[in-house]
Amino acid sequence: MIQANGIYKSFGNVDVIKGIDLQIDNGEIVTIVGASGAGKSTLLQIIGTLEKADKGDVLFNGQNVSKMNQKNLAAFRNKNIGFVFQFHHLLPEFTALENICIPAYIAGVSKKDATERAMQLLEYLKLTDRADHKPSMLSGGEQQRIAVARALINKPSVILADEPSGNLDSQNAKELHELFFKLREKTGQTFVIVTHNNELAQMADRMLTIKDGKIESNK
Repeated sequence: MIQANGIYKSFGNVDVIKGIDLQIDNGEIVTIVGASGAGKSTLLQIIGTLEKADKGDVLFNGQNVSKMNQKNLAAFRNKNIGFVFQFHHLLPEFTALENICIPAYIAGVSKKDATERAMQLLEYLKLTDRADHKPSMLSGGEQQRIAVARALINKPSVILADEPSGNLDSQNAKELHELFFKLREKTGQTFVIVTHNNELAQMADRMLTIKDGKIESNK
């Protein structure tokens, strides 16, 4: 489903990604691990089209997204990729329901349809009673689950998560990790997760270890 060929990326004089090839199959949960500064987040951002590689190509189902212009790339990203970050990045002035709906509005979905889909996600996540709460009124675990719902609203084929449980206590982290696997079972979505959490890393179908900008192991 996702293929990266000969990816290189430097920032200034620092070579961060030094020739990475990888393939991720539809419905897989893949974790990316390695020391800080190894290039994990940069690789995830390149796969997610948020960052452009200096050299190499990224393909989704055979479509080379590296060749797209910015307008087409933004539309492709909005439709096909959901993002979950370490910090939830919920907009403080909007309710949980409104935050979830924002990517759908950007995609041109009507308010009625977006709200209906968002409420279904809130129900699935057992957060319907939090729909009208603003982020400051939610716990850390609730905020991150709202961020997951926002990532799911456009029914993307892949979810990319960068340290999604990094700011959560052990119980909330465990619940979030279990949620990813339940979602895969329910929707068949693909998950690529950068993590320092060893428990989550071991739960995945496959774990990629990056060292000094290269894939050291893939198992």
